[in-house]
Amino acid sequence: MKKAVGRIWYQAGCQARSYAGTTTPTASTSVEEGQKRVVEASLTLIRERARLKGEHVRSKGGAIATSCLLGVPLGHNSSFLQGPAFSPPRIREAIWCGSTNSTTETGKDLQDVRILTDVGDVPIQEMRDCGLDDEHLMHTITKSVKLIMDESPLRPLVLGGDHSISYPVVQAVSEYLGGPLDILHLDAHPDIYHAFEGNYYSHASPFARIMEGGYARRLVQVGLRSINKEGREQGKKFGVEQYEMRTFSHDREHLENLELGHGVKGVYVSIDVDCLDPAFAPGVSHIEPGGLSFRDVMNILQNLRGDIVGGDVVEFNPQRDTVDGMTAMVAAKLVRELSAKMSK
Repeated sequence: MKKAVGRIWYQAGCQARSYAGTTTPTASTSVEEGQKRVVEASLTLIRERARLKGEHVRSKGGAIATSCLLGVPLGHNSSFLQGPAFSPPRIREAIWCGSTNSTTETGKDLQDVRILTDVGDVPIQEMRDCGLDDEHLMHTITKSVKLIMDESPLRPLVLGGDHSISYPVVQAVSEYLGGPLDILHLDAHPDIYHAFEGNYYSHASPFARIMEGGYARRLVQVGLRSINKEGREQGKKFGVEQYEMRTFSHDREHLENLELGHGVKGVYVSIDVDCLDPAFAPGVSHIEPGGLSFRDVMNILQNLRGDIVGGDVVEFNPQRDTVDGMTAMVAAKLVRELSAKMSK
């Protein structure tokens, strides 16, 4: 299977590249056909990996929900720096770093595949090299997430990438389950511009797309401290529950006792690493002082009541991290604890 998929990928890539720069209708058609083969090769990789991991988890027995990592190394929709595209492998490396053990704070062992498994990355750059636009990339991400969900009990836990990836992931989870979700969104920014700087798929716009699509009933945003007039107006338009850091001391008790998901298909958790104060996580593109402490985030997450059916950790930028990789370890800890919360 590995060799066959490799040949498909190589042939599709060569086909697409061989017509680069030509303008005849025949060449254009051939490029489109090559792009389709590249997409199919990408989906084949995810499908077969998910199938193998699903079979492995089921063979162990007893799992109702298993967190399944999917990397989406997309950074070009960032408005400032594109470093988040390089984060999935750095997060994985930190998850299994020998400086800590494999047990989460709640006592779950990540070495148990029923708690955490991994299907690798969506090959974003390879598809972009073949000329795929954002619409097709987003559609491929959505299909990749659904392939994971096809393999019960796997549930998607996505490693960004910039925050634009949350739109296709939430769309996939909502469509697959057949209804809207409740979303807990931890971030310094509301990411709800209609189209930031004209980019419909900007990392500053995913929650506008999510709300427009009807994929969320409730959107609870926590950690906000960089929000302008449009962010507040969009929040009111979509009925978003926005909690700003300037009132966090007043809101803390409520936020540390959230109950979400009742009456909908489940809860989705989206964690932008810049929700944290940069003292805890300096390796982000948009450094915004005055954020949550790591323990604030853990208290909110660990006390959350609801069935978490999917999640993401996004916007870690390895190019701005400290030499000792502090933010990578923070991002990995967020993934570890979210995976423990999701699995059962």
